[in-house]
Amino acid sequence: MRSKPPTRTPRALLRASAVAVALAVTVSGCASDTVQRGYLPGYTDGEVTNHTASMTNLWVGSWVAALAVGVLTWGLILWCVAAYRKRRDDHRLPVQTRYHLPLELMYTFVPLVMVFVLFIHTDTVMSSVQDAENADEADLQIQVVGKQWSWDFNYLSDDVYDFGTHEGDPGSITAEDQLDGAAGTSTSFPTLYLPVDQSIHFTLDSRDVIHSFWIPAFLYKQDMIPDRTNQFVVTPTREGTYAGKCAELCGEFHSGMLFNVKVVSQEEYDAHMEELRALGQTGALESGEGEENSGLDRRQSSSGDEGGSRDVNDGTDDEEAGH
Repeated sequence: MRSKPPTRTPRALLRASAVAVALAVTVSGCASDTVQRGYLPGYTDGEVTNHTASMTNLWVGSWVAALAVGVLTWGLILWCVAAYRKRRDDHRLPVQTRYHLPLELMYTFVPLVMVFVLFIHTDTVMSSVQDAENADEADLQIQVVGKQWSWDFNYLSDDVYDFGTHEGDPGSITAEDQLDGAAGTSTSFPTLYLPVDQSIHFTLDSRDVIHSFWIPAFLYKQDMIPDRTNQFVVTPTREGTYAGKCAELCGEFHSGMLFNVKVVSQEEYDAHMEELRALGQTGALESGEGEENSGLDRRQSSSGDEGGSRDVNDGTDDEEAGH
């Protein structure tokens, strides 16, 4: 048998690729806002934070690149299967190629370029969120402390704090219990107040086990690890009420470790700080690990009144003793 050089051209593939690209562009232009966001949480009236747009673009761009590679790869495979299939009246072997150096170099170079581009974009977005170098220049400093199975919020810039208790039966929450009608919220959850258009430096600590601070609408979460402080910087840009939760399996009642987030005007934020101050919740709650902090011991500010403050023991000691 003699080898037969390929006689077919890739014109059919080019035409099919052009049609596929045109169809993809048309469909993307007609897609809903949810589809254009890659099914990530979001709102049509504006971005929730200064980072959500870049995170969404990174997410959608990664999927578009993966889809393009997949379509090209499968297209070439199917084209080769169809164009160079064995014909009934064809008794000659195709050209036998031992190697193809340019093609092999392309197989190595192109994936490296794709990985490098994805790495650069990911690092750029994540660095802007962490922003550790400019953390001290943020408008507000807030410490979030995770505990089994609730949250403490230390508004360090305002020298006040708030605390939460464990939600024992999250499955019983109904629409009537929601805060401002926002899904995933409840009037029984602790609420974190944030002023709109103010940069906030979050420091995250854990009192006991590993937790994860997650506000889905912010498109970001970060672990809270005992004896290690994590941080990030964000600027809320849309007023509203959002759900928050722990994203790390942290024990028996992990499902009840929920909280609310209210992004409000500066005036409403200041009023809430005054409410906490009027309740005697000045200073900050301890974030360290160990028995001395299991009862949520407080360290008072020098001007704080210990006699006028609330008892902040959330019953954790009793729960731990019962298990």
